[in-house]
Amino acid sequence: MAAILEVKYFNSFLLKKTHTGTPTSTDPPVWDGSTGVPSGQNGSYPVTGRPPSNDAQNASWSIEEARIRGGYNNTNIDYGVRAYIVDEEPNGSTRGNALIYSGIFNSRTGINNTNVFNVAKDITKAADPASGSIQKLYAEDTNLIILQENKISRALIDKDAIYSAEGGGTVTSTNVVIGQIIPYAGNFGISKNPESFAVYGYRKYFVDRSRNAVLRLSQDGITEISNYSMVDYFRDELSNLKTSDKAIGAWDIYTKQYVVSLQGSNITPTISGAQGEFSDTYQTLSFDESVLGWTSRFTYKPEQAFSVQAKYYTVNQGILYQHNYQEVGKDDNRSKFYDVYSDSKITFIFNPKTSASKLFKTINYEGSTGWEVSSFLGQREFDLVDTSNLIYSYDEGAYTQDGIQYYSGFHNKEGKYFANLINSSQPTSKEIIFGASVSGVKGYYSTVTIRTDDSTQVIGSGGKSRELFAVSSEYVESSY
Repeated sequence: MAAILEVKYFNSFLLKKTHTGTPTSTDPPVWDGSTGVPSGQNGSYPVTGRPPSNDAQNASWSIEEARIRGGYNNTNIDYGVRAYIVDEEPNGSTRGNALIYSGIFNSRTGINNTNVFNVAKDITKAADPASGSIQKLYAEDTNLIILQENKISRALIDKDAIYSAEGGGTVTSTNVVIGQIIPYAGNFGISKNPESFAVYGYRKYFVDRSRNAVLRLSQDGITEISNYSMVDYFRDELSNLKTSDKAIGAWDIYTKQYVVSLQGSNITPTISGAQGEFSDTYQTLSFDESVLGWTSRFTYKPEQAFSVQAKYYTVNQGILYQHNYQEVGKDDNRSKFYDVYSDSKITFIFNPKTSASKLFKTINYEGSTGWEVSSFLGQREFDLVDTSNLIYSYDEGAYTQDGIQYYSGFHNKEGKYFANLINSSQPTSKEIIFGASVSGVKGYYSTVTIRTDDSTQVIGSGGKSRELFAVSSEYVESSY
């Protein structure tokens, strides 16, 4: 039975011992050496099966031939590249700090050499191996930004830089695909969290978990934006992220904020500052360039996040969600993520006259109705905290007695809401007992949490939209 053997470039042929089934002592492998083409006992081609690996005599072998089939006066082939040339380093290697580029691609002329890697040419460029592996590449204009574990650099594309003896640089156009690698100032990298990378305009954001920092790379270099009033928070949260944990970052084009979600086994501190316990949790928060601060925390845990045109999307359990979406005629979707509603809340600190012991008497705010005070803590000493009763919102605290309207929570006066603070702490040693209706919370400073209630519907909003402009407290200094 005829067979076609295609020969290209090399004059070396690999000829394998073949067999139609499992070789045995009574049914040994068969080789028809007269044809030069592997075949079975019945002449079929191709065939399956192979001799045992321990059969040295019948194992696969190769010979270098000058003629097809090696027969007399058969067709000759020219000598080409020697197949028996031995590579000094035949084993593959992984270079985590090196770059390699292929041939060109030109759609107009039909040239596609993206799968061609000619080792005879200088097609590799290596970064400093001491800075770890390359985790992310980002091309910007004629620069290639290289983000390693411990260093951020840029490489010139299709140009090179010539430096004078005085240190000045001149950029010149050359035929170099990847030019000189120039590091940015600062010992920062992207660790092993390339998923934290996000870009908007000329600003790039990412997380360096190894240094407990969230960074911004812009025209003025690398800036540690986690230093904006959040040093302790990111130091605690990032230091507890494991190698397998994630720090997903994205740019929210709708609100113009960088959003980062730290997902893994973190330590969540208690409100008094004591260290909490390990829990499989997440922290999603946003950074706003307009105020240079971290403005919000969110109750959603995205698997992926990205922006398309003017919309911000996240993915959760394989489902795509659009954020900041409001359908006309439907209830407001604020504080509702992945079909789960959560109360919006703000925690802040009253700390006027830091060295004075104070008595906080009231809580006041400017905004729409529907806000309540869930926690008011006055820090008197390191282990002594004064607390206040829950202060209901204006609508939820309203009740009628003997035909008269009363309010047990916030009162409304000329568009501003106010309420007295009723102390709920147990009296301490040598403290005068005034009963259950003692007014005021004592402390050097106070930590306050104000949140939306569960029932108030703001007229004209179509749902649970509520605004908060300012919060204050009236206090007096305690006498010594």
